[in-house]
Amino acid sequence: MAVPSLDAFDYVLPDELIAQYPAEPRDSARLLDATAQTVAHRRVRDIAELVGPGDVLVVNDTRVIPARLQLFKPTGGAVEVFLLDELDRGQPTSGELTSAETTRDATWRALVRPSRRVPDGTELVDATGTVVLRVGTALGDGVRVVAARGGASMLAVAHAHGEVPLPPYINVPLADADRYQTVYSRNERSVAAPTAGLHFTDELLAACVARGAQVERVELAVGLGTFRPILVDDIDDHTMHGEWFNVAPAVLDACADADRVIAIGTTSVRALESAAVTGATSGVTDLFISPGYAFKVVDTLFTNFHQPKSSLLVMLSAFAGDEWRSIYEHAIAQQYRFFSFGDAMIVNRKA
Repeated sequence: MAVPSLDAFDYVLPDELIAQYPAEPRDSARLLDATAQTVAHRRVRDIAELVGPGDVLVVNDTRVIPARLQLFKPTGGAVEVFLLDELDRGQPTSGELTSAETTRDATWRALVRPSRRVPDGTELVDATGTVVLRVGTALGDGVRVVAARGGASMLAVAHAHGEVPLPPYINVPLADADRYQTVYSRNERSVAAPTAGLHFTDELLAACVARGAQVERVELAVGLGTFRPILVDDIDDHTMHGEWFNVAPAVLDACADADRVIAIGTTSVRALESAAVTGATSGVTDLFISPGYAFKVVDTLFTNFHQPKSSLLVMLSAFAGDEWRSIYEHAIAQQYRFFSFGDAMIVNRKA
């Protein structure tokens, strides 16, 4: 099957449809239901009426790290550090980093801006002049090694000096940082939210269970692989950045026994499909799902509306076929809200 070029995943979106704040309450967001012959307009809370016995809903329960740090060089120059993920043991680091700084959870990958003005070994300080971390070698694609001073936990550094990073297209400050977390989030592993899950409340999940559906959890640490744009015209040449995933064997068993597996968000899809493709229940995945991919687990996708030319939109095309374009055109015509804080859609996998 010939894979289309990146331009095939473009569309025109009016700026006013980019959601700047989340719906309140969470489950009051609009839901475009494309699971039947005719599109229906619902609210997210209505999903409880669409599920029943034999359905398994799968959520990604990772929690967002306060990953954006505003620091300074000793000379006073401002430097932004955007933490990505913990550096694997054995990953080569700069000789400027000490052995104490390469302990678990002390050394991470990060985007550092402006990277070229921060030499290896530079110590970055906070507004009081206290040294926070040290910058090491470049790993490519703008990514640097960064190490917490003295082997301290990088998560502790993030909580002391960082903020939860919102996407660059959101210009309105978020009054409550927990609105960029799902209600079921647990372990801090992600640097961006699994945004489809932002629509769910505890009460809505309980209503789904009361209808006979089963709710299962997976983990995919949302990072560069999810939010970095595709930069090549031929999507066959796109390489996903690795992201850590974990799918318990019991979850795979529940999905195998289900009549229908409903993934809540594209990150849940990647976790489930990565486990099915690799045969591993945890590890690092660089799975790029594009047209022609044969889905092995997921039957139905609940997701937000994604940016043009993004890997998430390419995945939707692989899942729903060319129908994605008519769905998006319909959503734009009906003034749905788009992207992280926007409305949602639900669609079945194309046979």
